[in-house]
Amino acid sequence: MRIMKCLQEKTAEFAEAPGACVLTPYCGSIIRRIATVFPVGAIVFVSTAGVKAQSHSVAGQASRASNEIGQTVASKPGESSKQEREETINSSALIKGLRHLGPTNVSYLAPLCKGLTLQGGIVASLIGYDSLYAKDNFNYTRPWGADFTPYLMMGVNASYPFNDKLTGAVFVVNGYWHLANANSVPSSGGQFAYKASSRVTVKETVLYGPHQSNTSLKFWRFLSDSIVERKTDRVTVAFEYITSTERVDAPGRPRALMIAGQLPVHWALNKRWRASIRPEVFWDRDGRWTLARQTVKAITTTLEYRIPYKETSTILRLEHRWDDSRGPDGGFFRGAEVRPGVIGLTPAQHLLIFGLIFTFDH
Repeated sequence: MRIMKCLQEKTAEFAEAPGACVLTPYCGSIIRRIATVFPVGAIVFVSTAGVKAQSHSVAGQASRASNEIGQTVASKPGESSKQEREETINSSALIKGLRHLGPTNVSYLAPLCKGLTLQGGIVASLIGYDSLYAKDNFNYTRPWGADFTPYLMMGVNASYPFNDKLTGAVFVVNGYWHLANANSVPSSGGQFAYKASSRVTVKETVLYGPHQSNTSLKFWRFLSDSIVERKTDRVTVAFEYITSTERVDAPGRPRALMIAGQLPVHWALNKRWRASIRPEVFWDRDGRWTLARQTVKAITTTLEYRIPYKETSTILRLEHRWDDSRGPDGGFFRGAEVRPGVIGLTPAQHLLIFGLIFTFDH
């Protein structure tokens, strides 16, 4: 059992200039947990400092860390110039600084017809159903599909409500991982969110851009994220399907493919007690995302109790998680070698977790 704590503090600073205001931080896109509507003609500044929790995925930790810290193309000895070395050092310093920032951005709602929202900086990802922060999710741990798609994006985006049911957005970001330095070519994409009824929302998001040092168009990565959510006062049911593919700049030019899906169900039993279950599947056919060719099946169940007090909220979560990894490189570490030089693996693992989350809003 692991006891993990999450503390997130939100601060707000109010501007005095006419026509401008500052709102408290939020973590959400059109569907991703929280939807925020800004006043027309207002400039909104959002800044949230946060520390990323350790990934629950044993096989995926190395890949996530290597991608987010940044990638640098190594040159042969003697080929790097002083300027190139200085650029690498400056880039590494910038990445280290950005690692301490959560959503930090400026938004402007232009008085154009129904209102065009422009946003720039580090924002909650438009991709995915789950947030980086456990307090905004149904479960304490996150699904595999979320861990290998962006939680945050750095760039600019614009969104516009065409009518009461349909909202569209376009964005340009620095890359797949906002902390990586795979290349200097930005990625772009778009999103449509359709409110089919008062209870059902459908969202489709696509992302297209290079995630390798070779930025030729044939090596660009494509990702599609489809979400359907049905939400009532007591029960929320959602389905998410993610697929991503790219041709790898390697001998033979192989095409890598990743598919992920989840079906979370959440019950609000009363004002304090809640329960959730999340079955999911994740397929990394070529080991491009997790560094292991594997198919993972997982089921997560969570029991939650909330204690609100004035401007604070304490969330207690008891969670059981079962993961099963099969395939040529599948399995989880058993913690010991079966024989010298051979790491022991097991196809399945169980986790029992108690999570304590404390939030303060002012």
